[in-house]
Amino acid sequence: MNGDWLMRGRDGRLTVYLPSGEAVLCRAERGPAGSWDGPRTVGGTQKLHPGFAVGQGADGYAHLAAWRPTVPGESGLVHSTHFRPRLAPLDWVPIGHPDKKGDRTGEPAVAVDAQGRCHVFVRNKGGGVSLRNQKEKGGWGAWQDLEGHDVQGELAAVTGESGLVEVYACAAGGILHWRQEEPGRTPVRGEGADVPVRPGTLRALATSPEHTTLFFTDTSGDLCAWRPGEKPVTLVASAGPGPVSAVRCEIEGYDCTVLAQRSSSGRVAFAAYPTEQESAGAWWTESGPQLPADATVSLALDEHDEVVAASLSPSTGKVLFTRRKDEPGLALQAWREI
Repeated sequence: MNGDWLMRGRDGRLTVYLPSGEAVLCRAERGPAGSWDGPRTVGGTQKLHPGFAVGQGADGYAHLAAWRPTVPGESGLVHSTHFRPRLAPLDWVPIGHPDKKGDRTGEPAVAVDAQGRCHVFVRNKGGGVSLRNQKEKGGWGAWQDLEGHDVQGELAAVTGESGLVEVYACAAGGILHWRQEEPGRTPVRGEGADVPVRPGTLRALATSPEHTTLFFTDTSGDLCAWRPGEKPVTLVASAGPGPVSAVRCEIEGYDCTVLAQRSSSGRVAFAAYPTEQESAGAWWTESGPQLPADATVSLALDEHDEVVAASLSPSTGKVLFTRRKDEPGLALQAWREI
């Protein structure tokens, strides 16, 4: 999965999006802070390749993209929209291939602009990044080659507070970055960062009206933060090998960024610090039971703008859930299976 797969819908209910063989499943809260529905299949009966991307617009709608097999040896991307947690997502709609035809080229990434238009980014066969996005009056525009080179691992797509879409990529020798300059315009490549990055560890978050922040693990094992126009800074030693999940929330009156990651010990590690003030430092605190090696974690805010977290182990299919306690700090309730 690429992107945060735990989301709050426009009605305040939470939804989780889960891989399941040749399909994607979704589960929704029956009511705010309530029990959960059973799993439902996203997008109808089409068979998918493993792996999918998910993103969310300011309207609360979730957008998903995945690869599906077409003819032997070839694949195409498909897209689905989920308007409300307890409604069925729309059927998968084919959106084609960045190179017109061929097999999978890389995991897609999804961001949604202020007008609710989905942007699907994916690596192309030339090693750069391609984009296809929805038009303002419906339908999809043509595939666009954003160029780039030697892209590795998953892309990190994000929408800034401005509503403009950005995407980050790990490449040989550093990080590549593209950003829209105006609504509806094609993202253009800007300043990158010459820093050694572990592929598959990128995660981006809107952190102010001017900036998005990219979190990544460098080759020495440190979790770093970077905002275009600034130098990358080391935040804390990475708790584990995979990407972090990140969310902004208010903690005791302060705008804070909360990070979560499956730690090397197998538990979920949390850290928090004042947003865009990495110099304040961050420290990991572990929570919950030990999880299988394939477990991932996702963060969101609930209907009261309080932190909630979910962990998923694809090998067991178990989803564990917790939310913040009504007390100072970032204390969490006991984890429970949904």
